[in-house]
Amino acid sequence: NTPRRGLGEATLAILHSYARAKSIPLMQATRTLVETEELKPAQRRTLTDLLAQFDRWRAMADTMPHTELAELILDESGYTAMWQNDKSPKAASRLDNLKELIRVMEDYDSLAGFLEHVSLVMDRDGDESADMINLMTLHSAKGLEFDTVFLAGWEDGLFPHQRSLDESGSAGLEEERRLAHVGLTRARIRAQISFAKNRRTHGLWQQAIPSRFIDELPEASVEVREAPSQYGNYGASRFDSGESAFSGNYGTPGWQRARARKAAGKTSGMPPTLEGDYRLIASDTAKSSGFQVGERIFHQKFGYGSIARIDGNKLSVDFEKAGQKKVVDSFVERH
Repeated sequence: NTPRRGLGEATLAILHSYARAKSIPLMQATRTLVETEELKPAQRRTLTDLLAQFDRWRAMADTMPHTELAELILDESGYTAMWQNDKSPKAASRLDNLKELIRVMEDYDSLAGFLEHVSLVMDRDGDESADMINLMTLHSAKGLEFDTVFLAGWEDGLFPHQRSLDESGSAGLEEERRLAHVGLTRARIRAQISFAKNRRTHGLWQQAIPSRFIDELPEASVEVREAPSQYGNYGASRFDSGESAFSGNYGTPGWQRARARKAAGKTSGMPPTLEGDYRLIASDTAKSSGFQVGERIFHQKFGYGSIARIDGNKLSVDFEKAGQKKVVDSFVERH
């Protein structure tokens, strides 16, 4: 009954009661009752038209691509129009979910394949209180929603992935940004974002740079918290002091904002809400680089190059062989 079709709670109660009494599906119960006097004439006409729609869509499933059929059903049922006309804050998110539903269906050859995927993902043994999680990629999470979502690895080079930036440039960045939006909007209540301070890549430890997407989150909705100490409790915030407690420092605007929020006293208590109580856990502060634009440097992986731009401790370098890359100043040396 969504969108509503003039069928009240009393009508729905009759349908459900009959289906339970006869131990038959709700659709079969409806087909039986529209042929009786149990329902008023107007209700019978509405339900008869609805059943005819279902029959027509079912017949189309044999000949029409499943993504086109899904779009047709959303349109003819009035479900898309219902959210387009809705003025509540959640309407835009619901429309985005419908678009993502169609996009993720395109990854499957048939409707049966898509439904099999959904049933596997959503199978939680019927126990919502069980201490368990569903592990999946952002792509496979499209069209799904959960009360709480954990988003790990939000680091430049990992997310957005360096390969996407190298191969597709701005188009690749936009695709990664769209996936970030997908991840955040999977959460009905809370999303928690995290990243590593250091990450081992190809056998080498490298300092991680917080993802640029973190800095694009609404400032008023984000609170920065440091990770638990080795003793299991949250220690004093690193934003309390002028210098970073880490040997490597970040120079992104996001960290500058984080320090400003801390100074304003906005980071007390539990982690925050982001238009749905999204939580962001992060750490460290900002410090500018000692390098200069135009300075020639050497990087162990990318070779020789010249600094084109400086953003805190992040350097955009035009390498002779690798092209322009963004690196951390602690991984280069003057030459």
